[in-house]
Parts: sequence; structure tokens; C-alpha cells
Amino acid sequence: MNSDFPARHIGPASGDVNTMLNALSLSSVDDLLSEVVPVSILDTGKMNIPDAMTEQEALQALQHLAEQNQVVRTLLGQGYSDCYTPSVIRRCVLENPGWYTAYTPYQPEIAQGRLEVLFNFQTLITELTGLPIANASLLDEATAAAEAVALAHRFARGKKNTVLVDEGCHPQTLAVLRTRAEPLNIQLHLCTVADMASRLESDAADVCTVVTQYLHTNGELQTIQPALEAAKANKALAIVIADPLAMMVHEAPGKLGADIVVGSAQRFGVPMGFGGPHAAFMACSDACKRNIPGRLVGQSITTKGEPAYRLALQTREQHIRRDKATSNICTAQALLAIVATLYACYHGPTGLRNIATSVRAKTDQLAASLSALGASVNNTNWFDSLNLTVPDGDEAKIQKALLAENFNVRVFDDNTLGVSIDETISDADVQRIVTGFAKGMGCEEDIDKALKVMPRTRDAADDRDMNFLSQMCFNSYHSETEMMRYCRRMADKDLALDRAMIPLGSCTMKLNAASEMMPILWPEFSRMHPFAPADQTVGYRAMIDDVERWLCACTGYDAVSLQPNAGSQGEYAGLLAISAYHESRGEGHRNVCLIPASAHGTNPASAQMVGMNVVVVACDDSGNVDLADLDEKIAEHEGNVAAIMITYPSTHGVFETDVRTVCERVHAAGGQVYIDGANMNAMVGVALPGKFGGDVSHLNLHKTFCIPHGGGGPGVGPVAVGQHLAKFLPGHDLLERKVGTVSAAPYGSAMILPITWMYIRMMGPDGLMSATKTAILNANYMAKRLESVFPILYRGENNRVAHECIIDTRVLKEETGITVDDIAKRLMDHGFHAPTMSFPVSGTLMIEPTESESLAEIDRFCDAMLSIYEEAIRVGQGEWPADNNPLVNAPHTVDALISEDWSAPYSRQLAAYPNASTTLGVKYWPPVGRVDHVYGDKNLICSCPPLTDYMAVTASNDDNVTKSNKQESAALDA
Repeated sequence: MNSDFPARHIGPASGDVNTMLNALSLSSVDDLLSEVVPVSILDTGKMNIPDAMTEQEALQALQHLAEQNQVVRTLLGQGYSDCYTPSVIRRCVLENPGWYTAYTPYQPEIAQGRLEVLFNFQTLITELTGLPIANASLLDEATAAAEAVALAHRFARGKKNTVLVDEGCHPQTLAVLRTRAEPLNIQLHLCTVADMASRLESDAADVCTVVTQYLHTNGELQTIQPALEAAKANKALAIVIADPLAMMVHEAPGKLGADIVVGSAQRFGVPMGFGGPHAAFMACSDACKRNIPGRLVGQSITTKGEPAYRLALQTREQHIRRDKATSNICTAQALLAIVATLYACYHGPTGLRNIATSVRAKTDQLAASLSALGASVNNTNWFDSLNLTVPDGDEAKIQKALLAENFNVRVFDDNTLGVSIDETISDADVQRIVTGFAKGMGCEEDIDKALKVMPRTRDAADDRDMNFLSQMCFNSYHSETEMMRYCRRMADKDLALDRAMIPLGSCTMKLNAASEMMPILWPEFSRMHPFAPADQTVGYRAMIDDVERWLCACTGYDAVSLQPNAGSQGEYAGLLAISAYHESRGEGHRNVCLIPASAHGTNPASAQMVGMNVVVVACDDSGNVDLADLDEKIAEHEGNVAAIMITYPSTHGVFETDVRTVCERVHAAGGQVYIDGANMNAMVGVALPGKFGGDVSHLNLHKTFCIPHGGGGPGVGPVAVGQHLAKFLPGHDLLERKVGTVSAAPYGSAMILPITWMYIRMMGPDGLMSATKTAILNANYMAKRLESVFPILYRGENNRVAHECIIDTRVLKEETGITVDDIAKRLMDHGFHAPTMSFPVSGTLMIEPTESESLAEIDRFCDAMLSIYEEAIRVGQGEWPADNNPLVNAPHTVDALISEDWSAPYSRQLAAYPNASTTLGVKYWPPVGRVDHVYGDKNLICSCPPLTDYMAVTASNDDNVTKSNKQESAALDA
């Protein structure tokens, strides 16, 4: 049966294709392709990918793989916990394209819903950690810990290079820390928390930070305060890795002296998913806030003085600071942070506290019962995990008995086991766990007696005071009705792909098909612990093998690692592979990374993270790599060139004809070629970077291969390499190669890989090639329609663009005063998200329609742009004042339009419906007016104050009123 899916994924019908070809004066899409892709790299040979399946066939095939997994209840712990995703959140968010197809909230006026929830996420983290500021999620706990160490190193201005690391950190965290520390010459010294104070006394002069795990990997609830106090006394920052649920009952690390707290919000309603995606978090002291990496949501005001949310401080800071950036993070885990926040809102402080105390009580009971059976509990204090010594020779028998009860147990060594309890473990489950231990230890007759042993008594007064999470958002949505409505209200504030085309250049906002999304929540994928035994994950690994093999076929490379859980991590892993390759050849001195001036900001940031020195290569007037300048830079750094990082097609939206020449010259200089795969959407099926000169590329599965953007994440950034670099791909304790770990889980964000599997399986090689051709056709048609009023800044040698184009709005600004910002905000009134603004050239718009958009939608966008141009001309001609016109006042809200003091020199109808063909029937109402970013940065508010602060303000106001009344009475008496 032939698949009909490609026709459903690709927007234009055959008649639409002919219309666009006629506009371009071409007879076929292949004719266009020959004009766009240089003949030196054009390769349309059939990729080694299975022919397309129908949606139903693909779902059945993937279900067959899923059934090869064994979903065994987990007691493995190690930073991952099974949990319940409330059905209302699963249905209203995870299964709702209004949430998962949204883009990163760089245009805040049309992203107020997800910004509000992410603001609440930050508030949740500050309340749990006891620190004043938190960011809007990181990638995973291990990389968050690495980011914290890097922050501390920067905070010490690089003058201190030693980090004391708790040997009780989870193994995957230690592995990532080692990977990240080595290129920056950061020295990691492992020790116990108890030894940190004395180590600080001897090494204080060079210690920039200490890293402690509040819950030791063996489950011990550690006494960390002395270590934190010693760090402070010795002018070192104190980092704590903490569990969010444990912080519901145990003291906030910030109260104990922590400067930075990191962790994972996974157990707040996010499935384990074989390792991800999960939202990590970071909170810090006020002194560190200007160095905190990742995204930070702040509260500002609109130009009318109304409150509004927006991204603050670090927003895309890589584009400003380049190789001086504090982090290379671009994609975070926004969607998962949103789920965790709504989980906290749904349960509220009382519900969360009840879950925490229930988990701890079951652990207490388990400790008492297993001790009665003869196991030794090695912990002195705990929250949810126990470390147990069992009689010699019983370990394997206990494992087998527990597996018969459908539980996996953690093995530390020959006679030491670990068990971790989560919210899904019931009292009946505790009995089954005890039964499994008893059977393995040969004392089944003692089960009833052991279960009757009373656990140790806990004094509630020892728990953390319940004086946090008093904000309204955590105390208002406990019924399903209210939560459902809250999710709907937030989604309605946003503009996502389910409403309109999002024409962002380089970001590739294409269809995320329902059939691709469905499998990620199948229990065989969603409930799998990342460290489950290999014989239980056969189906997962078969699916992963398929994706790796198919990505090799799409790129022309020989090996792929799916471990990087963001494009930025893929860049980092690729550059690490290049560094390791040079080192293996005795050329570790090669440390120069050549990067074109047009490169995405994560490129230089990633290069500096692996210890490379960034050297910028100029671009010529056509946007191509300047070959003369390349030769000069190679000669200047002869013998030291490690790599060049190029984006292809270029960031300017063209296929550079000299790409093979660039690769050859860098290879001749002894360097490797890194081809950024951000624009792979223009190459699948028509060009193979691994064959025309690339040694390594990262891919963005959340761009080309249909994983959704989720309001700023999840992402997956696989790294693909030639055979000579294969042995330098990321390693992991659970993989054959153990070193170079870049993410906590061996396969990164594995739970969302079924999306890409389904996409490739349903498209097949022909469908994938058709998608690429259509993306190029749509972009060239759009450029043709707009070129009469907006100059196309860069074109290829045949006057064509690739899959995106850059339009120049600077001429319009000179003639009319209307800026690129004004155009972006007016597009909101037309119901569109703006294209990529001012990158790579200030004052321009980079537009990418993708293959999924229909001709009707493309024309609707072009009509909107032409309408905006006409309005700008009217401003330039003096018909409307420069400071009071539909463009500078955009976007227009309902409140503004119904206001009685409407004084604009244009009608309300023109404000709301600027062009009937673009807005009638599809009207989206921006929830707020234009946001004042300067005010937000000058008045940084990144979390909601607790209710007690409002009460204090109210009481203060009451006191002032009373005082004023007394003064007035005294004056009257006088």
C-alpha cells in the first residue's frame, strides 16, 4: 500500500505547485533545484531508507518495537522516578498542539500564556530552593550541574580552577562534570561532604566552588550545612544538587547556605521516558543572577503600563557575546517545565507535601521491614532511597525474586542493593517488595512479622516549615475543572503553529503530525527508566538503531550519536570529537576554530566550551565565506587550525558554490570541517554533507525531523560523523565507550525519538526528497512575491534562494521611520508570528515557510507583508504621524480598541482587521500591547512574591493610612 502521508505533510497540492512554478517562470521543481543547489554537491540518489508506510502501518510497526520492551516497575532511583502525569495535564498540554507547536517566546506579546507558566516555574523553584532567582529550565540534572560549575568558575574570573565534588553525586553527573571540566582546565577533586571543610582549609586558594548532592546517590540525606558554611568562609560558591520532592519536607538548601541549587523537575509529573526530555532547574543567589545561563522569564510592563511577561537578561545572549557567552544553551526544556509547573499547581502545597510524606513513610516502612528480615540499612537518614547490605550470595536471588514481582532493583556491588520509592508505589507494592527480598534471602516465613514492624517515629517539627508556595497559582487550580480552564486560558493567549504559519528562518517550524506524536506517551516508551536492564529495552534500542541508520543515510555520514539533548549539545559533542581526534594523532595543540561572521551564536559559544580559540572569517558581499580571508586566517594560524564551523546552506539562506573549496582548504591545513545542520531541511535527499566535505555535523530533530519546539524545547541534537571520528562520539557508563559523556542518559531525550522514527518511516526516501524540494519552492515563491517592495538581501549565483530568504527592511526604515520591530508587532494584528528578526543582519527578517505550508497560507502571509509595506508608505507620506500610526502602536488589544478614549488617527477596524484577506475568519487577539524590554531589565522581577509579601505591603499601607489620619486629626485640632 502506498503511503498517503507525504501528501498530508507537504502543504501545496499539485495545482499549487504549478502556480508557484509559473510565478518563477519554471516548468518543474527539478529545474528549480538545478538552479539552487550547486552541481558540485547535488546528489539525488535514492537514500538507503525503507519505502514509505501509511500512518496505520507505521504505527503498527512501531507498536511491534514497543512491545519488545518490558515495562518493569522501577526501584532504580539515581535521579529518575516514576510518577503520575495528571490526566488533565496530559490531555490539555502534552496532547495539545496549542502547547507543543509553539515557538520560543521571543515575541512576548503573543506568548503570554507559556511565559506566565514558565514564570510560575521559576517561582516554584525559588520557593523550593530558598534562593531568590531561577531560570526557566535547563536540559537535565547532570548538565545543569555542569552549568553551575561553569558559572562558579566564571564568577571567580578564572583565577580559581579547583572544584570539590561530592563523591555521592550520581554517576552520570560525575561523568558529565568530567567531560565539561577537562577542556576548560577545571580540576575536579572528589571527596565526601564530611571532608569538604578540611579540604577547603588546605586548598582554599584555588577552590572556586564545592558541589554537594543533598540526597547522596546511595539515598543518604546528607548533612551539607558545614560544607556550605566552609565554602562561604573560604570565598568559594556552594552548589547543591537537590530533589524537588524532598525539598517539600526537608530544609531548603538556600537556607542552609547554598549559592546555587540545581536538579531535575522530572518527578513532578514528567514521564521517565528512557532518560528524557526532562526540565532541569537552577536557582541562585542575587549575586550570581547576572551570570545565570539559559532562559530567564521576567515581568515588565507594556508601553501603556500594563504588566506583561518577557524573556530577560540572557535572551539569546550568544548572538551578542559570541565566544564570550556564559553558555551555549539555545533549546531548553520549556514544555517539560510547563508540565512540572502545572503538576505543582494542580496538587498545590498541601498535595505536594502529602506526596512527599507518603513517599518517605513508605521508605520508612520498607527500612523497618527489610531490617527485620536481616538486611542491613546503611543509611542513617533518608528521604526516598535506601542502601542495603544483604547476606553474601543473596543479591542475585533477590534481584530475580523482585523481578518476579515486576520490580527492578539497583545493584551497587556484590552484596549491596538500592531501592528508591516514588509516588506510584502503593502500600501493596511495599508488601511485594518485602516479599521479593524475603524470597531471595530464603526467609519467606518472616514476611508477615516483618511487615508488622513499626517504622521509626518522625517528629513533624523536624520538617521544613510549610510557609512557602503561598502564591495564588499554587492554590487555585486543584479541581480538574479549574485546571482544564487554566490550561485553556494560557493556551488562548499564545500564537502557535495550530493557528498560523510561523515563518521563522533557520528554525523550521513545520508540521508535527498527530501520528508522530501519539507513540511518545505509550507506556512502553514513557515509563522506561534510562538505566533499566538491556534485556528490557530491546525495542527501544532497535528503534534508536533505526533512527541512527536513517540519519546516516540522510547525511552521508558513517555514525550517529543521539545522546545530545539539544542542538547546542550536539555542537559541543561534535567539537569534542574533533579535539579528541587531533589529540589521538599527537596534534592536541590544534586549538583554532574558524567561524564565519554570519554563524549562529551557539557556534562560537560551543567552541570556547571545548577550549578552542575562535577566529572569525569574513563573509563577502554576497554572504559567502570570503575565500581570500579564509586563506589569510589559515596562513596566520598555520599548524594550529583545528576546525572550521560552517552552516550549510549558509545562514544567509543560500547554497554557497564554493563549499567544497572551503572544505578542501581546511583539510589541507590539517583541520576538520564541522557543518552545522540547522538548515538540513534544505538538503535531505538532494545533498549529503558527509560526502561533500563535512567531517561532523549536528542535526536538529526539532527542526528538520519534526520533533516539536514546545515553546522552547524539547530538542534533540544528534551528532553525525565520518568513520574516522566514530570512536570519539559521546560515551556513557552504559555504552561501550565510557568517556566523553555530554548528557545524563545514554540516549539523551529518547522518549521523543519515536516522532522522528514515524516521520522518516511515513515519508520514505521519496517523500523526504519531496519535502526538501517543496521547502525550496515555497521559499523562492515567497521571495518572488515580496521582492518588489522588500529587497532580498542574498541570493545564489542563479538569483535563487535556498529554503529561506532574508528581506531587507532597512530601506523602508530610512524612507518611513518604520522599524523591523514595528513590522513584527503589526504582523500580530494579522495573526502571524514574525520571522527571525535582525539575524544574521540587523534590521532584516529571515523567512522560512517550510514544506508544510499551503499556497493559501503563504499568500496570506505575503498579503500581510505587502499590507504592512503600504501602511509604512502612508506613514512616510505624512498621512499618519510618525509616533501615532497602526505600525508603531501595534499590536492592538481588545482593551485598546474598546477604550472610550480612542484617539488614534485611524479606525478601530483598521487596527484590528488591517487586511480582510489575512484576518477575517482567523482573527487572533494579542493579549497585551507592546512590551517595554528596557523597563523589564532595569526592574528585574523573575518570580512571584509569596502571599506574605502582599500581606506585609497591605499592613504597611494600612499603617500609613492610620498615621495619615492621625496627622490630619492633629492638624484639625490645632
